[in-house]
Amino acid sequence: MAKVTTREREAVLRSLAGGVVPAIGLQHIQVGRLDEVGAIVKDLEQIEEGAATVRFIVGRYGSGKTFFLHLARNVALQRRFVVIEGDITTDRRLQGSGGKAQALYSEMMRNLSTRSKPEGGALANLVERWASDVDHAVRSKGGGDEEVKAEFVAVLSPLQEHVAGFDFCAVLTKYYEGFLAHDQSLQDSALRWLRGEYTTKTQARQDLGVRTIIDDDSWYDYVKLFAGFCRIAGYAGLIVCIDELVVLSHRLANAAARNNNYEAILRIINDCLGGRASSLGFLFAGTPDCIEDRRRGLSSYEALATRIATNTFASGRLKDFSSPVIRLENLTPEDCFVLLSNLRRVHSLDDVTKYLIPDEGIATFLEHCHKRIGAAYFQTPRETIKSFIGLLRVLEQNAGTTWQELLTVEAAPAKADVDPISQFSPDDDDLTEFKL
Repeated sequence: MAKVTTREREAVLRSLAGGVVPAIGLQHIQVGRLDEVGAIVKDLEQIEEGAATVRFIVGRYGSGKTFFLHLARNVALQRRFVVIEGDITTDRRLQGSGGKAQALYSEMMRNLSTRSKPEGGALANLVERWASDVDHAVRSKGGGDEEVKAEFVAVLSPLQEHVAGFDFCAVLTKYYEGFLAHDQSLQDSALRWLRGEYTTKTQARQDLGVRTIIDDDSWYDYVKLFAGFCRIAGYAGLIVCIDELVVLSHRLANAAARNNNYEAILRIINDCLGGRASSLGFLFAGTPDCIEDRRRGLSSYEALATRIATNTFASGRLKDFSSPVIRLENLTPEDCFVLLSNLRRVHSLDDVTKYLIPDEGIATFLEHCHKRIGAAYFQTPRETIKSFIGLLRVLEQNAGTTWQELLTVEAAPAKADVDPISQFSPDDDDLTEFKL
């Protein structure tokens, strides 16, 4: 197991203490979810072969949906995938007017990650590396600038079969021209176009000589186009991670707006499962209500309901991980124990002599959580993790304090059921003159 670094320690502890998933160090704390991770790995293997997949990661608030998305993202990066990710908000949607869908695309492209730049913002690195590789390959054979441009056209020719593929290739060529001329402005304009940040076609034509821009109606076509470019650039494919799907179902008051977004999801499912997309994978995360609510959720859209329906034979201990929907199972008490042990290890930077709480203390802490929170302490582990990190911080900053002292508070005993009328004495006539 890799040693925990100080940077990873601070990122993990600070993020989890605030209820946020850390961007780094996930490998030190991940437990359970073996079947779910295995399903994602199989998807990645299919995408490497040119297929396309779509998954819905479903779990209660605090159950680890976002953590699982980040974990899947890290696995994809290690397998040489390009990953783009974004959260849905009321102003960033899959479909919407006034630039709302374009805003989601732009957010995802700004968060583009590769294995060499996992923290995001890797679009410029990806394009420049590809352009440099083509340039080097041609010049090593004695070619010049014109030969390099001709090679660009030849290499990118498969993309011209896609919607707006010609302009996409033209923008990449403009980036190379700026690269040769040391024209940073031209390079920035090309990257700005690729990120979907142009709002008018006139400005794009003036800066780059192209007549189209990435807008609300076309962003998904460009995602498919970009997936093809990722393969040409030497990557295994493109993974799209979209969180907070619940915003569409329970924060959009307008039924027409919800249905339009559900129609966009339906198109993605049809393309991915029907073979019309290639080298592309979508991961959506949402709550059970977001999926199952027959009035507002995805299941309220009949065409979607049939595609995400649960396999009737997969019940109880029988699972079907070929379904588009992956439901995150509850962590077992044993998983919770391992998780908190991992957090203890991260907190001490792998130094066993600096453990602030023994295994016995962790077991007592879990019992404490069970009394205080109930069975939900392993169903939605977010609050348990926050509480445990708080315990470690108090022990660290208050010398002489023991974990036994902090875990002596028991859950308040439940009050016996009492007839509310019997609480009043016969002489208490405060309510006798109550009138409507």
